[in-house]
Amino acid sequence: MAGSQDIAEDPRNAAVLVSVNGALVPRHEARVSVFDAGFIAGDGVWEGLRLHRGRLLFLEAHLDRLFQGAAAIGLDVGLDRAGITARLHALCAANAMTDGAHLRLMVTRGEKRTPSQDPAQSIGPATMVIVAEFKLPHPDLARHGLTLATAANRVTRADQFDPRLNSHSRLPLIIALLQARQAGADEALMLDDAGFIASCNATNFFFVRDGVVCTSDDRSCFAGITRAHIVALCRAHAIPLAIGRHAPYDLAAAGEAFVTGTFGGVTPVRAIDGRALPAVPGPLTQRLRALYTALIDEEATAK
Repeated sequence: MAGSQDIAEDPRNAAVLVSVNGALVPRHEARVSVFDAGFIAGDGVWEGLRLHRGRLLFLEAHLDRLFQGAAAIGLDVGLDRAGITARLHALCAANAMTDGAHLRLMVTRGEKRTPSQDPAQSIGPATMVIVAEFKLPHPDLARHGLTLATAANRVTRADQFDPRLNSHSRLPLIIALLQARQAGADEALMLDDAGFIASCNATNFFFVRDGVVCTSDDRSCFAGITRAHIVALCRAHAIPLAIGRHAPYDLAAAGEAFVTGTFGGVTPVRAIDGRALPAVPGPLTQRLRALYTALIDEEATAK
């Protein structure tokens, strides 16, 4: 099976250094304690960042989301924005990375005195790990697209477990992906608690119906930075856009679909629940992919 996170393998990754609480260590030696809150209870937040032409794309937006998520769970990250930025750049420099890299910034509540979900059991500062890899999407994804299958389990409401929080706790999304794989698909399409289209298990979802780009409202999908850029590009280029509650039966008339994420950017979808889409990638998918490529190139050269 493929997936929106499917990568083109790069042998250079065997020798990369990893930042563990500021120390740069070889990949095979990177460790955290078995008493770490992230390991014990999935207690932490994370960000994925893309290094493109020497620039960490949309870094300020990613740091905004990181600190918002940390504040939502009462987590002291332990560094300010400048400190985190310095660690990110130091890791890229140590690995001689200037382009075509993806970074995973992970912050947990740190080590605990005993296995427990109680934050009061934490005995030290937050744990911060940054993994940087030479990492590009597999080229087949842009050409052939993904297949999706609708998962049985739903995206939770914000008052249950907010999907906009980039939490280390991903088990419901993993279960959805497993269901999709059992159905022979690459990724899961997930519905909200009322049965409307929400997102995929790792990406945000868009479909095109009668020339209109459709996507869910902000309550039931990831707080995607790439998603926000696609929405803004639609508005800036007078591409019809419908943000709201869309029912699964609306997909019967879809002419094209795509997913968005930091790693893959804009990735086409070729089939949903066994129904092949007419155009892969479709004309609006191609146009938005080109506009997004121009946007990140512009971001990489901005002062």
